Amino acid sequence: MLYFLNSYWISVENLRRLTIDMANPHRSREWQVRCFLLFLSTVRQCFGDIRYSFPEEMKRGSVVGSLTHDLGLDAKSLSARRARLDFQGSSRYCEINVSSGDLVVAERIDREEQCGQMVSCSIQFEFVLENPLELHRITLDIQDINDNAPEFPLGLIKLEISESADKGARFPIEDAHDADIGLNSVQSYALESNEYFRLAVHTSAERGKYGELILERELDREKEQEVSLILTAVDGGDPQRSGTAVIQVTVFDVNDNVPVFTETVYKANLAENSPSGTTVIKVSATDKDDGIYGEVTYEFRHISQKAKNLFTIDHKTGDVTVIGPVDFEDTSQYEIRIQAKDGAGQTAYCKLMIQVTDVNDNAPVIYIKSLTTPVPEDSTPGTEVAIINIQDRDSEVNSNVRCSIQPFVPFKLVPSIKNYYSLVIESGLDREQVSEYNITVTATDEGFPPLSTTRTLHLSVSDVNDNSPAFDQQSYTAYVTENNSAGSSICSVSATDSDWQQNGSVSYNLLTGEVNGIPVSSIVSINRDSGVIHAVRSFDYEQFRDFKIQVVAKDNGSPQLSSNVTVSVFITDQNDNSPQILYPAQSGNSFMTEMVPKAAQAGSLVSKVIAVDADSGQNAWLSYQIVKSTDPGLFTIGVHSGEIRTQRDVSQSDPMKQNLVVLVKDNGQSPRSSTCSVSFLISDDYIDYSTEMKDFAGNVDKMSNTTSYLVIALAVVSLLFLIFLVFIFSVRFRGRGKPRMLFDGAVAIPSAYLPPHYAEVEGSGTLGHSFNYDAFLTTGSTASDFKFVRSYNDGTMPRDSTLKKNEDVSECMEETAVQAEEASSEVRLYSLY
Repeated sequence: MLYFLNSYWISVENLRRLTIDMANPHRSREWQVRCFLLFLSTVRQCFGDIRYSFPEEMKRGSVVGSLTHDLGLDAKSLSARRARLDFQGSSRYCEINVSSGDLVVAERIDREEQCGQMVSCSIQFEFVLENPLELHRITLDIQDINDNAPEFPLGLIKLEISESADKGARFPIEDAHDADIGLNSVQSYALESNEYFRLAVHTSAERGKYGELILERELDREKEQEVSLILTAVDGGDPQRSGTAVIQVTVFDVNDNVPVFTETVYKANLAENSPSGTTVIKVSATDKDDGIYGEVTYEFRHISQKAKNLFTIDHKTGDVTVIGPVDFEDTSQYEIRIQAKDGAGQTAYCKLMIQVTDVNDNAPVIYIKSLTTPVPEDSTPGTEVAIINIQDRDSEVNSNVRCSIQPFVPFKLVPSIKNYYSLVIESGLDREQVSEYNITVTATDEGFPPLSTTRTLHLSVSDVNDNSPAFDQQSYTAYVTENNSAGSSICSVSATDSDWQQNGSVSYNLLTGEVNGIPVSSIVSINRDSGVIHAVRSFDYEQFRDFKIQVVAKDNGSPQLSSNVTVSVFITDQNDNSPQILYPAQSGNSFMTEMVPKAAQAGSLVSKVIAVDADSGQNAWLSYQIVKSTDPGLFTIGVHSGEIRTQRDVSQSDPMKQNLVVLVKDNGQSPRSSTCSVSFLISDDYIDYSTEMKDFAGNVDKMSNTTSYLVIALAVVSLLFLIFLVFIFSVRFRGRGKPRMLFDGAVAIPSAYLPPHYAEVEGSGTLGHSFNYDAFLTTGSTASDFKFVRSYNDGTMPRDSTLKKNEDVSECMEETAVQAEEASSEVRLYSLY
C-alpha cells in the first residue's frame, strides 16, 4: 500500500510540473509527448505486492513461483535490467533463475526456526529491476508440515503421592511440547492401562492440551511403594508423530496441598541489550503444608534452547534473570513454562511471557546497488552514477532513516522508491579542477539517540595532459661529508603529476650548467626514474663548500610538460688536513734561533709558535705541547696560545743552547698533528732590573694613601702619559719600514699572526728589535705590578748603570699604586720577540 501511495504522489507532483510548463503554447506539443511517456513510466512502476505460499523444508532449487508470469515481464530482459532480490540481513532464502524468471528456493527454510510458535510465518523481501528502476515487494508465507514429534521435557516424570490420597484425586502431569503448530501440534495423550490411575485430557488457552492423572484405586504404601506408567503424546499431523515419557509414582505419607502460583500467566517487558544479571521478574508459589512438604522449588519447563541460553531461574527464590545477550531483532517475545514443586513432589505450573522492547541499537546499513566509475567529464547534469539502498534492522521510528551527502560537490541524492536513492550529477565536471571525488553518504535514523553510518564512494573523472609535474618541496637542501665515495647517494627529489596513467608518469634530469667552472654532469648525476641524486666524484670541503644544481621533472604526456627545482648541496668538513706551522718557519736544515737573556725570570715570554689548520670547526682547534727539550723544566708552552715561556728563572748553569720540539695537534675525531723545532740561545748581554724594580715596588706599597698625594699623582701620571704619546709618535715616524728581530738572521713575525689586542712598538736608534705590549686589567689585585722584559743595547743603557730613584717619580708611582689598588687592577706588559 505504501508503495502505491509513494508512486501516486510522485506521479501527481510530476503532472503538476508538466501542467505549469504546458501553459507555454510554444512547448505544449513537446510536453504532451512527455506526459504520455511519464504516464507509461508511472504505470510500469506501480506494481502491487506478490505473495506466495509454500511448505517449509522444500529442497534447494524448488520453484516457488514465476515472477515473469506474475509481473508480466520478459525473461530475456532480467539480465539486462540487473534483476536481483534484496533481503534484510545476511540470509538469502530464495534466488532468481535468470533464464526462466522463476523464484526458486536457495536454502533450507525451517518454519519453527524462523517464526517459533507464531501462527503466521512469512518472509518479506524486494525484487529490484533497473533501467528503469522498479521495486516489487514479495511475501512468502511458510506453511507448517509435521516435521517435529511431541517431546516431554523429561523422559522420566516423578510423582510422590500419599497413600492417604482419596479415590478420584487428581494429579497434574507435565504436558508434552511440539514445535509444530495447529493440527501438527499435540492433540491427545494416552496412558498405559493400569489398576491405579486413569488419564483425563484437558484443553486451555494457556497450556493447550495437557493431562491429569485421576486416582481410581487407593494406594497402599506397604503393598506397593512405586508404580510405573507410560504416557504417550500424539499430534494430529500426517503422518502422525508421538512421544513418550515414563511416570514414576512414589507412594509416601500424607501431603495434601499442592503449590499455588500467585498468577497463572506472568508478563514482563525487557529492554534489549539488558546486561547479564538483570532481573526480569520474580514468580512466586505457596504451599500450605508445613516442613519439607511446604518448601517450593522452581524450574523451567517447555523452554526453547534459545531462551535457555538467555534466561535462568533461581530454584529457591523464583527470580528470573538474564544470562545472555537479548536482541529484539533476533526474537521479540519469549514464552516459558515454569514449574513449582514442593518437597513431596506436588507440582504446579504457570506461563511466563517476556516481551522484548526495541532500543535504537542498530545503525543504518548502506548498500551500493550500482556504481558507474570513472565518470566522463563531459557527462550532462542529471546522469545517474549510483543507486543506494538504506536498511535499518530496528523497528518503528528507530528504523526511519534520512540520507544525505556532503555539500560543495557536483552531485546530489534523489529519493527514489522506498529507501532507494539515486546519486546523479548536479553540475558539470571539470577534471582540471578536481580529478577524483570521495562522496560520503551519511544515513541517520530517527531513534534516540540517533545512530548514523557513513560510506564513501570513490568516483574518478577522465583525464587529459594539462598538469605539469609538481615537486613536493619548493627547494631541496642536502648535506654531504667531504671525501665521500664516488656514486654515493646525496639526496632524492620527488615530483607528482595529478594527470592519469602516462600523463602522470614523471622522469628526472639535470639542467646543464657549471659549478666553479666544472660541468654539473661531472659532479653529480640523477636517477631518471627515482629522482635519487648521486655524487660522481669525491668532494673537497677546502676546494668548495656548497653548490646549487637545477633538476627538471618531465611527464610523458603529449605535449610534454615540465617543472624545475633548485637543490642546494652543502659539503661538511672532515679532519683531513694536518696543522700547518707558519712560525717558526722550517726550511731544510736551517732553523731560526731565538735569544733569551740569562736574567729572564719565570713566566717570561720568549717566543710563540703560530700554526693554522685548513679544516673548520673543532677540526681546526689547535693545541700545543712540548714533546722534547734540552732542559724539560726550563720552558713551557701555552696549550691553546702557543706562547713559549720560562718555567723558572734562567740560571748561569743552564746550557747556552736550548732545543725544543713542539707538537701541534688539532681537535678532530681522528686528530692530526705536526711538529716543529725551536732553538734558543741564552745570552748574558742583558741588564737585569728585576731587583731594583722589586725594591721599588716594595717602597711603593709602603707609601701613604692620602688624598693630597692622590691629586699630585693624577697630575704627574697625566703629564707622563702625554710625554709617552709624543715619544711613541716620534718613534713611529722615524722608525724603519719593517720591524727587525733580535739579530740580523732572525725572521720577523707577520702581523697577521699576532694575537688580537696587541699594540706594536717599533724600535728606534740602536734598539734592534720590536716590542709588543698587551695590557690586562684584573680585578682583585692589591697593587699594580709592572713587569719589563729587558734587552741589551749599548745605546739604551750602559752595563754598569743602575736605575736611580727619583722622588717625583716615586710620588707619582705611589699615587699610581694607590689608584690601582682602589680599582683592584693589575697591569702586565709582555714582550714578544
